[in-house]
Formats: sequence, C-alpha cells, structure tokens
Amino acid sequence: MIGLATLASRLLGFARDMVLARLFGIYMYAQAFVVAFKIPNLFRDLVGEGAANSAFVPVFSEYKVKRSEKEFWELANVMLNIMLVSLAVLTIIGMALAPLIVRLIAPGFVSEPQKLELTIRLARIIFPYIILVSLAAYAMSILNTLGHFSVPAFAPCLLNISIIIFAMLFGEDIRGLATGVLAGGFLQLAVQVPVLLRKGFRFHLFRRFRHPAAGAIGRLMAPRILSSSIYQLNNFVDSIFGSLGFIVGEGGVAVLYFSYRLIQFPLGIFSNALSQAILPALSRQALEGQGHAELKKTLSFGLRSTFFVMLPASAGFMALSYPIISSIFSGGRFDPYSVGLTSSALFYYSIGLFAYGATKILQSCFFALKDTVTPTKVAFLTLAMNIAFNAMLMFPMKLAGIALATSISGAITFFVLFSMLIKKLGAFDTREIFSSFLRIAAASVLMSLTLYAISARLAFCGNLIHRLLNLGMVISLGIVMYVFFCLAFKVKEIKELWQWLAFRRKL
Repeated sequence: MIGLATLASRLLGFARDMVLARLFGIYMYAQAFVVAFKIPNLFRDLVGEGAANSAFVPVFSEYKVKRSEKEFWELANVMLNIMLVSLAVLTIIGMALAPLIVRLIAPGFVSEPQKLELTIRLARIIFPYIILVSLAAYAMSILNTLGHFSVPAFAPCLLNISIIIFAMLFGEDIRGLATGVLAGGFLQLAVQVPVLLRKGFRFHLFRRFRHPAAGAIGRLMAPRILSSSIYQLNNFVDSIFGSLGFIVGEGGVAVLYFSYRLIQFPLGIFSNALSQAILPALSRQALEGQGHAELKKTLSFGLRSTFFVMLPASAGFMALSYPIISSIFSGGRFDPYSVGLTSSALFYYSIGLFAYGATKILQSCFFALKDTVTPTKVAFLTLAMNIAFNAMLMFPMKLAGIALATSISGAITFFVLFSMLIKKLGAFDTREIFSSFLRIAAASVLMSLTLYAISARLAFCGNLIHRLLNLGMVISLGIVMYVFFCLAFKVKEIKELWQWLAFRRKL
C-alpha cells in the first residue's frame, strides 16, 4: 500500500519537476526555489518525518500493546501540544534568520545579489510548511501504529498536485511554486484528520505538556536528528558545494536537485516504504528478549528485498542516465547543456543507490532496538567524509564529483552500520544475504550492459510522447532481461516473489 501510494506521489513528482524544468531550466529561478525549498525540507526530516519513523512509532507501539486506550490517546495529545509550540518557535526563528541560513547553505549566491534576495524571499514564504508537514508526519505515525497506512501514504500526492496547479496558474512567477508548497502542506495534514477522529483521537490543545513517555521520545529523537538524516545532510552539503558556480559551473544546485530527485524515485517507492512498514514489526520483535530470532529473519528479508530492487535500479540508471534525463526533462528552458550536466550527476549518484536503500532498513532495526546512538556516530563519520570527498572531487570532476562523493559516503555508511548490527545481534547468518547480493549484482550488471547496447541504437529526441515511449520500451525490456538473468543465476528472491504472487491470486 505504501509502495503504491509512493509510486503515485513520485509520478506526480516527475510531473512537478517537468513543469519546473520547462518553466525555469537550471538557471536563477530554479536554483532559488530549490535552495529555498531545501531549508524547510531538511527541518521536516529532522523534526517531522524523522521523529515519526524512529521515536514516535516504537513508543506509541509499546503504549498500544501495554497500556489502555485512554493512556495512548493522552500521550498522543501531549506530544501534539509539544510539537505545536516547538514548531511555531522554530518557524519564527527560521523566518527571521533566513538571510543568514541562505548564505550558509548557498555561499555561491552571495556574489549574485539578485539570486540571493530572491532565495531569501522564497524561503520566508515556504518556512511555515515545516509546521504543516511535521504535523502531517505526526498524524502518520499514530495511524501507522494503529495499522492504518493508506491515507497517510497517499497524502504526499496532494503536495505535488498543489505545486503543479499553482505553477500552472502563476506561470513564470516563481512565487506560484512557493504558494503551492504551503497549500500542499495544509492538504497533507487535513486529509488525515478525519481518519484520526474515526480512530478515537480527540483534541485537547494546550491542556498538558508533560508525560512520562515524552522524555523517552525526546531521548530517541535527539540523536535521530543526525543519524537518520545522513542522506538529507549529505544532499544539503552537495548544495553548498553546488552553489559554487565559479568552480562547478552554472546551474549546479538545480542540476543536483533534478538528478537526486530521480534517485529518490526507487528509494521512495520501495526502500522508504519498506523501512516505514517494517519498523512496527521490528519494534514488536525487539521486545521478545534475548535471541531476536524473528527480528533477524525480518532484517534479512528487508535487506534481500532491498538489494533485489535497488541493485538493478542502480545499474539501469547508470546505463540509461542520458536517455532518462533527455526524455523526461528536455524542452523549454531545459536545454542540451542542462541535459548533459544532469545526466552526468545522475550516473554518479546511482552508484550508491543500493546502499541508500539498505541503510534505511538497518536504521529501522537500530531504532526498533531503541539504539539511536550507534547510527549517530556513523552519521558523523560519513558526513565528514562526504565533505572531504566533495572538496577533493569537485575540482577535477565538477558536479559529477559531488554526486560521486555522496555515493561513496553512502556505501561507507551501509557497510559500517551492517558490521555494527551483526556485532550487536550476535550470531547472525549473513551468508544468505551476501549470496543474494552477489547473484543479484551479477544479473543487474548483465541487464545494464544489454540496456546500454540497445539504447545506443535508439533516438531519444523529438516530441515528449515519442521520447517517453522509447524510454518506456527500453525499461520494460530491461525488466524482462533482469528476470531472465535472475533465473539464470538462481536468485532466490525471484522465486519467492513468484510464490507470493501465486498465493495472492489464490486469495
């Protein structure tokens, strides 16, 4: 359900980015919006979705199992009150400090006063989005704890729909995108309120701000702010370096945005959805006590499933980076210069795709075990390494070097966290995981080589429909070839998928 909803949201996100690319290209207006929107998006992950995924769900799940319904809803109301006050203060401070924040995250804009002023203005308009989307994430955490996934999963679709509508209404006035963000944030929250009320939630605003479990949530949330946000923080660092146009070239911030958005497509549809859905199960299994036999099985399933999807996605993006960018974004103000830079960044971002997805699963396991310290330590290390790699690679490779630095730091994060989790859980059969990884990787490489040879003979130019049809045909062929190579290499997961589909048909 979450994967289907995320697919709908990502497709709408593609439509949103196509509108943005055609209206503004990779030039000043696009760069200003990307940076302005990135600021509340970062805080959203830190205090909103991050809290929902790691701190709220385990504690809410424990209260749901061990306490009464009245106590559960009492905790929910206390946390709502705390969030409302905290988010309001954060938003006011953010709007006041917008000039300083923009200068810190886009230092390259300082030498271009018009671009800097536009970015600050947009950031102030968008900042209240933090309140709306964080409360939407809070509502999602409660509904997920109660086993309701559909409405929270589809809610992000409304953000993309809102931005598209306002962009079309305002045309080349960039304020339309900012207004669409605010409207979309409101809709994401509003659509979940009726479901919460049906489940038994009743608002008691500002009646109480203290609760014994609030401290537990706070202790889980604080280190989570750094650990689980490693990709957002790395992407944030990428924007800082990407804004240095005198080194990496014009349009760096927008190029990195468009390419990274494509990377988020398979991550959102599968890895993020799986890690979100698997967290309540891991949280319950973590309460079993010593051994954690069921938790280990669930973890193995999560990692193998992630490799099964992310490795071919990574290989496919690398083989088709230019056709994908040309087919989706080319046209309007998105010129050949924009296509070339964006496809190069996409290629290098794709290298670490499997690691990005698998790390989400590992983090969910740590959070279920109520260990947020270990991921935080690793986050510090890999973030520092990403900054170092950016500084080293941006000079010889320009924007491609920034993307490659993110992939390297992402791979390091995965391998370090995986090693620590093995040590933490004790005896753990890793042979099955490594065997699946190698077999899937072999099938993915052969599939990508086939795709590259075929795409070189096709033309990805002409009108949008023709380009998308050609791209769709190549991707469909790639899926068929991947299944064939998986069968040839006896990939266990392809058989499990077939058995699951057969079982669903019987139901």
